[in-house]
Amino acid sequence: MRTHRIALIPGDGIGREVIPAAVRVLDEVAGRHGFALDHTAFDWSCERWAHTGRMMPPDGLERLDRYDGIFLGAVGHPDVPDHVSLWGLLIPIRRTFEQYVNVRPVRLLPGLTSPLRDIGPGDIDFCVVRENNEGEYSEIGGRLFPGTDQEMAVQETVFTRRGVDRVMRYAFELARTRRRHLTSATKSNGIIHTMPFWDERFAAMATQYPDVDTEQLHIDILAAHFVQRPGAFDVVVASNLFGDILSDLGPAVVGGLGVAAGANINPERTHPSMFEPVHGSAPDIAGRGAANPIAAMWTASMMLEHLGEHDAAATVMTAVETVTTDGTTLTGDLGGTASTDELTDAVLAALD
Repeated sequence: MRTHRIALIPGDGIGREVIPAAVRVLDEVAGRHGFALDHTAFDWSCERWAHTGRMMPPDGLERLDRYDGIFLGAVGHPDVPDHVSLWGLLIPIRRTFEQYVNVRPVRLLPGLTSPLRDIGPGDIDFCVVRENNEGEYSEIGGRLFPGTDQEMAVQETVFTRRGVDRVMRYAFELARTRRRHLTSATKSNGIIHTMPFWDERFAAMATQYPDVDTEQLHIDILAAHFVQRPGAFDVVVASNLFGDILSDLGPAVVGGLGVAAGANINPERTHPSMFEPVHGSAPDIAGRGAANPIAAMWTASMMLEHLGEHDAAATVMTAVETVTTDGTTLTGDLGGTASTDELTDAVLAALD
């Protein structure tokens, strides 16, 4: 029997609730499709940081590199600054393992209601491809003259041809598997160096994909169009910062972050890819059993797809959509009263 080794990092808050829920579904589907998941859980989290001063041990990345995939729940706690939690765990994994593509699907699942009027299932189905390793989230910069009236902070944005081209190539290839339309997010009318460079590389890459229709939109109007005409999009490629914002706005128009799946992909497969629902640790509802596990299950389906288990991945999403279509077992964020466990049980039952 083929076996996939998975590193589980439930993390903080509701991550510790939705990851076990998704693993229940994963294990059941694996058994039905003739493969096994050998998963190992790691307690790397803000709680660990509080006790040890580190989000993960010094050899953490070396240990993770032995796995076929990483399934991350959420990172963050109100008592731990975000730059400590993210730069101590999530970002080192993304960068060391060259997970330079962040993929976030946005689709209105059947049975769910968009906050936008006159929108139904099938009207919204697009994917945000975010550059994940450089751009606006570089480590270059610093602060001078703290505590004085001359205090200043500098943060450098870094775009390289290698970094920009490879994420754009991934986006073009993805568009070829969908509706062959690609939108580039830019702001070259206000950012004088990096964004014109981004535009130039997009135009150059487009010449290699004459079968893909392209458009280029400034980030401000693009954000407006996500609300005004979300059905017009297929694949959207964006820099690290712009992609981060768009990939949260997208789920907001299809039901919220409880249905926001995500993947950090190393396309060359030289290192494991990491899969994470993007709703965050949600400390306000953690421990109440009210968290929505759909984002984690959708993310688990993306992980199965990446591992080559295409039928199993489809089975997971079919079960999820069966539950959303029925509408009687949904969590509070989707207008229902079900608990995390009740929704999970419904998905497991829908596998039949």
